[in-house]
Amino acid sequence: MISPPVPQGIVPVTYVHLLYEYLARMGLDAESLLGAPKPAVDRGGPGRYDVQAWGALLAKAAQRLNDPLLGLHLGSTITPRHLGMLGYVLLACGDLGAALARFEQYQRLLYDVNPLRLIASPEAVVFEWGVEQGRPGPLVDECAVTALVQFSRDLVQGGLGLRYVSFVNPAPADLQPYLDYFDCPVLFDQPSTRIAMPIAVLQHPLRSPDPALLEMLSQQADALLAELGPRDDLQRQLDLCLTQMLLSGEPSLAQAALALHISPRTLHRRLAAQGLQFRGVLEALRLRLARQYLQDQRLQLAEIAGLLGYSEQSAFTRAFRRWTQGSPLAFRRAAQQAAAVGGRVNHLSP
Repeated sequence: MISPPVPQGIVPVTYVHLLYEYLARMGLDAESLLGAPKPAVDRGGPGRYDVQAWGALLAKAAQRLNDPLLGLHLGSTITPRHLGMLGYVLLACGDLGAALARFEQYQRLLYDVNPLRLIASPEAVVFEWGVEQGRPGPLVDECAVTALVQFSRDLVQGGLGLRYVSFVNPAPADLQPYLDYFDCPVLFDQPSTRIAMPIAVLQHPLRSPDPALLEMLSQQADALLAELGPRDDLQRQLDLCLTQMLLSGEPSLAQAALALHISPRTLHRRLAAQGLQFRGVLEALRLRLARQYLQDQRLQLAEIAGLLGYSEQSAFTRAFRRWTQGSPLAFRRAAQQAAAVGGRVNHLSP
């Protein structure tokens, strides 16, 4: 069974502070509990934090607190400050529709993982996130969706009358807390994450619109967005199709281009524009997948070799040694030992 792509992306440091402040209000030493210092804000930019590291912090906190609903509990404490520049841009808008339009425009400043799609109809507006760039996990998703819903509720000081909310993750053991918080049908195991709002709610005026401030803040947000660079999902799309193609052996550039519906020359040119070569992308993907698969003790080395497109285990072993100067078996043993030590630490820690 092929594992899903490893999520790649960023969230702002101010958003990560939400967890540290939540734990502090509970009278807990957040840095000790999480085993990581509170990340410092970069005064010269948005302050970025890897989404996988963010998910790991949430998972550790949920485990230590014995709180599988941490995503709901944490997201409901969101404030404009935690959204960074984007939070203050939204506050200065005239109505909820304008605020959510700005959210779509600047979403990458808050959640640069799976891109947002806005779907409008005469009855409803739907915010949708797919899984093209991976699945960060239930805690990351639930915290983000709850935060957006809570922030929207705070902006208009009233109910949103949500039509439905959906998640890509498996259903929890107890659905009632989700129904109670969102006050609408909540679906799980869905193809995409969605928030559906009635179209009429977009006309709700906000408490303190400020067009002049909005213009100034938007210019600053534009500058921060420019620092992220243009979104080019070519490499991620290539990784996804190569992961599938490896099941049938080693793919070629021509085969990958066909799967992406572009010409081999175009694929080569677009990779070169990013300083990449097809062979290097393929090898880097194989290494990432190899490390991921080796941590799954259920997979035999021969099976992993097959998942990576090698006809023989020995070819995989030689490649892994070339990448890491070590054997796949040694990497697996080290990962297993690290997991065992982590488990003991988690068990002994308060």
